[in-house]
Amino acid sequence: MGSLSYGCAPCCYAVYLRAEVRGINLNPHSLKVPIVRQRRLLCVLAKSNHFSDRSFDLDPFSANKFTMANSVPSIKNLTRYNHASTKVLNANRDSYVLDGEDDGRVLSDQGQSLPKLLIPSVPDESKGEDVASISSGFWEWKPQLNVHFETSGSENLNSPAVLFLPGFGVGSFHYEKQLKDLGRDYRVWAIDFLGQGMSMSNKDPTRKTEILAKSEQGAMNFWGFGDESEPWANELVYSIDLWKEQVHYFIKEVIKEPVYLVGNSLGGYVALYVAACNPEMVKGITLLNATPFWGFLPNPARSPSISRFFPWSGTFPLPSRVRKLTEILWQKISDPKSIANILRQVYTDHTTKVDKVFSRIVDITEHPAAAASLASIMFAPRGQLSFKEALVGCQINNVPVCLMYGKEDPWVKPMWGFRVKRQLPEAPFYVISPAGHCPHDEVPEVVNFLLRGWIKSLESSGSVALPLLGGSESVDVDVARDLEFARETSNKVVSIEIYGSKSSFWSRFGSYLKSRFQVQEIKFS
Repeated sequence: MGSLSYGCAPCCYAVYLRAEVRGINLNPHSLKVPIVRQRRLLCVLAKSNHFSDRSFDLDPFSANKFTMANSVPSIKNLTRYNHASTKVLNANRDSYVLDGEDDGRVLSDQGQSLPKLLIPSVPDESKGEDVASISSGFWEWKPQLNVHFETSGSENLNSPAVLFLPGFGVGSFHYEKQLKDLGRDYRVWAIDFLGQGMSMSNKDPTRKTEILAKSEQGAMNFWGFGDESEPWANELVYSIDLWKEQVHYFIKEVIKEPVYLVGNSLGGYVALYVAACNPEMVKGITLLNATPFWGFLPNPARSPSISRFFPWSGTFPLPSRVRKLTEILWQKISDPKSIANILRQVYTDHTTKVDKVFSRIVDITEHPAAAASLASIMFAPRGQLSFKEALVGCQINNVPVCLMYGKEDPWVKPMWGFRVKRQLPEAPFYVISPAGHCPHDEVPEVVNFLLRGWIKSLESSGSVALPLLGGSESVDVDVARDLEFARETSNKVVSIEIYGSKSSFWSRFGSYLKSRFQVQEIKFS
């Protein structure tokens, strides 16, 4: 379908053209098009008197790449198009659709937006609302390797078990809003990966000779900077392979039954890795902006010959040259101003309260083992299974996967979610906006609502429809919904794009990928 909506703006941008226009090569990376995101519609704001002699075949799937911008409506020269119709998309904007063969199905005739679905707010204990109580503890996996965890809902004996895995640099505290809310219905755990959060070693993994100790008098008290390893820390590396084993044994020895894994960023990769290697322990996986790669150095088990060129791969003690580099970098990374800047990057809505998250991250940086742990993580080898291979393992073993991605994530953009979706066509995919890299903390109301629906659907073997895809909507469609929930003194609205498993979706996705190599911004002054 070739569709085009129209409005007035100082310039015009052509969208995903499938051929060159007047010899202009089209490049996707500089493309900036304000559009209205609706099902199978693409709205381009154009200056009309320069648009009348051009006709484009537009890919409606590309509408997911852009966001709405303000403009002044105009209809000059548009009447020459045979299929032009005047459809009011909202109360403040007039838009016009060319060849819009089924544009009216999702738009209101009165010019209003789609009906909003009201969803529950996250309970607020300060208002006396019921929340699940959180308890914390340590599980000794191996000598000196104590895993910190938080848990709630232990009284829900016959309910499913849910385990949350954090992203890099944070810990179980990042899931407080899930523990307090979902703990009312399920048995919930969240853990800190070894070398992060509160799962730091409680002893220095290295020892210093008397000469080294004297030479470093007055220096910062960093653990791991000695000149020989303690016996318990021999071959210790804070790698994704270690975290995979940590989660495996935590499920086996602490939870003691199959779980639903939920992982954000790094935690998403680890969740896939655990499920691919131990599918009998995992009932389903939810990926929250999962990072699709981890580690820079080759894995010795996979590339033994190449690994020989990297004599140090994250073990203790740190080599002298790495210690010096770590000290320099640590001064910058652990600066509270740097931490605050990173939080501003990954949270789209800057009204989100991140004071607790900020203070907990600062506390982590003050641990004497933190700097050396970071160095070990950064120099650790890649996992024995890549992200894509872990996906294949989950697919072969029929482990259900659900995708929930914040659309405005500056690091792991929804593009990576679409790649997972292409590999796992049956996985429901929810793109949440506005939300960044940590949607579970930024819009916990939405993530908790979707998680409840996802788990209920799996627990009922599909007799309960997937969230937002039940009722009149088939699971085999892609739709858009607005979710509304109360937050403090006002209501907040979040838009969700939902992608099912319809085959035509993949043909459109293929054309979307193909078109990315054929597009460049076109400006008509």
